[in-house]
Formats: sequence, C-alpha cells, structure tokens
Amino acid sequence: MANENRLGKKITTLREAHHLTTQDLADRCSCDVGVIEALEAGEVPPSLAPLIKLTRALGVRLGTLMDDDESFGPAYIDADQMEEVERIKSLQTARDAGDLSYFSLAAGRPSRHMDPFIITVTPNGEATHKLDSHEGEEWLYGMEGCIEIEYGNDTFVLHPGESIYYDSIVPHQVRAHEGQNAKFLACVYTPF
Repeated sequence: MANENRLGKKITTLREAHHLTTQDLADRCSCDVGVIEALEAGEVPPSLAPLIKLTRALGVRLGTLMDDDESFGPAYIDADQMEEVERIKSLQTARDAGDLSYFSLAAGRPSRHMDPFIITVTPNGEATHKLDSHEGEEWLYGMEGCIEIEYGNDTFVLHPGESIYYDSIVPHQVRAHEGQNAKFLACVYTPF
C-alpha cells in the first residue's frame, strides 16, 4: 500500500478546516512550526508525542489521523490478515529509541478511545535519550526480545510475557534494550 503522505494531508485538511495557519497550530500544541510544516509535507517521520499534541489541538483522536476507513463496526483482524495490517513506519517516541514500526490493530475503527498496536523495535545505534510525555495511559506487553521503558527517574526492562501500565503524562521513552530487536503489544489511551 503506497503511503502517499496521507498523514500529512489529513493534518493539513484538519488544520484548514479549523481556519488555522501552521503557526496557529504550532502555538496551540506547543510544537515548532517547522515540525508541523515538515509533517504536512511528508518530509519527516512522525513522532508519537507531537502527533498526540496535534490531535488534541485539532480536536480529533489519534486514530483519525492514522485510519482511512470510516466504518463503525468492529475492527476484526484474523491471523491471515496480520501480515497485511497497515504499518506506519518510523513512528517513533524519539530518534534514539531505535526504529519503531507500528502495526495498527484497530485500523478502520474511528472514534475509539484506545489505539492498539503491535510494535517492532530495531536498534539504530543512537546513544542519547529524550523523554516525551502526552496525556493518557499506555499498556505494553512483551512478545519477543526485550525493550526498555524509561519512566521518570526509573528504567524498566520488559521481557516476553511481562507487561507494564503507566500514565503517559510522566516523561517516558520506549526503546530497544541492549541492542536487540523486539516486538511488543501496546495499547495507547488518549482522553478526548
């Protein structure tokens, strides 16, 4: 499936529907105007924390930016379809977290309160750690390999079969642990 910068087009459409300039939107969500312009143009990979801030400023849910289908029935994905679940490449919590690929498990279900994903992490060798925060809660469940969750002043290592639930308003970062690939299930709740 070709990306065709759907995310950027949706941000532009929603911004213009609110009669906002890119600077107005940047002011509303405390983002740099250059980031918004680059997201709209499809020039940079989107990061989760700024996207959540954008959705709050635009009055929509995160799923509204990521989904195409507007049906209101259940979003059912069987085992054969898992390989075809829409993948949002390089949606990251931060550049140094490794490359995170998000596989949406609720694509096609608009107006939802939760966003479930299967996320794969591939280390990229960066050394610094930047924590982000946003409104809501997150639940993670380890499937393969290990991930690190830096949460405030604490760091947790999530192994397969383990889970963590936290308030995402506390600065945090999810990243590769000790240079290993990993896969985990995540559910992100963002209040509206």
